[in-house]
Amino acid sequence: MSAEFSIAITTVNTREQAERLAAAMLEQRLAACIQIAMVDSRYVWKGAVQSQAEFQLQMKIRSSAFDALCTALRAIHPYETPEIIKVEISGGDAAYLSWMRDVTSSHPA
Repeated sequence: MSAEFSIAITTVNTREQAERLAAAMLEQRLAACIQIAMVDSRYVWKGAVQSQAEFQLQMKIRSSAFDALCTALRAIHPYETPEIIKVEISGGDAAYLSWMRDVTSSHPA
């Protein structure tokens, strides 16, 4: 059985892009809460090691909305191959999880 809630993660290279993605996901009720943090990323892209400052979005979502979130992100994400991953939430404060359920009610589990 999968978890009712997850954290979806993506990154972009400017604060403006992060704000735009966050606003869109919240407006569509695909996420209950989004945290934006600056991170230093190291990765291999097209055969070369890269180093770049990025903005990471941690989006608290209903697990059942992950596919819809992926579709919405891909439609506006500036990267050719964006990081879009899901980490299931195995537990949490009951009041917080209830709030997440209420905020994302248009995407039932």
